Amino acid sequence: MKNEKEEKTKSGFILPSASQEKQQMAKIVAVGPGGIVDGKEITMQVKVGDVVLYAKYAGSDFKVDGKEFSIADWKNIEVEAAEKKYQNGETKNIIFTNESNKLQVVLEATLFPQNATCQWTVYIKNTGTENSGVISDFYALNSAFNTGKAELYYSMGSNTAASDFSLIKKNLSAKTIDFGGVDGKPTENYLPYFNIFGEEYSMVVGIGWTGQWASSFSNKNDETNITVKQENFNAYLLPGEEVRSPLVSVSFYETDNALKGFNMFRSWVMDCVYPENVTQSSYTVMEVAGPTSTRTSDEIIEVLNGLDKEVFEHTDAFWMDAGWYSYNEGWYDGVGNWTVDKNRYDNGIIELSDYAKNKGLGHTLWYEPERVFPGTEFYNKGMENTEWLISVDGEDNLMWNLADEEAVKYYADYILASLKENGVTIYRQDFNFAPLKYWQKADKEFYDGRTGICENHYVTNEYKYL
Repeated sequence: MKNEKEEKTKSGFILPSASQEKQQMAKIVAVGPGGIVDGKEITMQVKVGDVVLYAKYAGSDFKVDGKEFSIADWKNIEVEAAEKKYQNGETKNIIFTNESNKLQVVLEATLFPQNATCQWTVYIKNTGTENSGVISDFYALNSAFNTGKAELYYSMGSNTAASDFSLIKKNLSAKTIDFGGVDGKPTENYLPYFNIFGEEYSMVVGIGWTGQWASSFSNKNDETNITVKQENFNAYLLPGEEVRSPLVSVSFYETDNALKGFNMFRSWVMDCVYPENVTQSSYTVMEVAGPTSTRTSDEIIEVLNGLDKEVFEHTDAFWMDAGWYSYNEGWYDGVGNWTVDKNRYDNGIIELSDYAKNKGLGHTLWYEPERVFPGTEFYNKGMENTEWLISVDGEDNLMWNLADEEAVKYYADYILASLKENGVTIYRQDFNFAPLKYWQKADKEFYDGRTGICENHYVTNEYKYL
């Protein structure tokens, strides 16, 4: 959105109001069609091919060996169409290459013109044959927006407290407000969705990072300053190694009601982010075996037989929670045994899945494959392979290292086979411990002290798996 204070030179460059800042250049690669939004006609003021000047604080940035990179450092810039990933969105890869540092940066950006939304992820790859310089201050977003004076709306996370998911409003000022995950748990303190309700225009910022993200907001001189990054990253890259930033989305809107901004954001997620093959966005499930349940197959079938027909008509699946595998004292010490306890389910869980299918029900089955208890199947397999398990002193369980490519392949193949064998239609993946100290331990023990590298690869592979 072009601010009224901006000027255009005779050469066709767009000059932001903060022209005292060091300027950088970029080429416009995609433009929305404009149209009517909330009863107002939106006219696009740039076109594909325009070269735009923008302030140095715009966009993503990072440092190499303490030196801040600027757009002038990138001699080769290419733009290529990317594989379609989202409905109603056009994705392009903008590729920046620096021969002197042997680094390649790929900005994967998707524009959703009908929703006034853009989202992006930044990838950095070492294309050389030697270790890269140390990359730090790797921001997915470090920008200022001409919103005018603004209010910030955000929601608390969930820590089983009365305040869970409470909506909070604060006036933005020059004092920075910081947000982030807790011990690697991304939504315990805050939900990563922030609504900036401005005098000039408004926007919702979404952050996608299943780890220790960090974000900040402030408002100075009627500009809202926003940063987003993986909280701690300070690492060189091995030859051929690639890391990524959190995903960031920005959805613009103009309305006199800030809550409508959240609704527009939700509409975009429902309309565009869900894969096309996802035809149902929510499910109603009923639990027939909880973590402390000792029910056998016959007893579960008896429960299902006792339900009224109307229950089946309004239910999508039955749900078996933790404990369907073998364990000793409780469900927790069997996490890592992902084979059916034949003492209770002598014909396997597939018998229950097939029975429920005849009733018009699917089957939801609980897994927590990233947590591994000593003595279980995954523990024994992990101990046979270097770097597949991460242990922390004083903790009962270990963590399966998804940052290791071979470990994640074994994990994915094993769980996929289990889903098929058990007739699972809805996969339920849980996570019940704080991962940050495990990632930090692996950084020191497996990855030469490179801060944040285990978390980065772990989260990246988690997304590939899911």
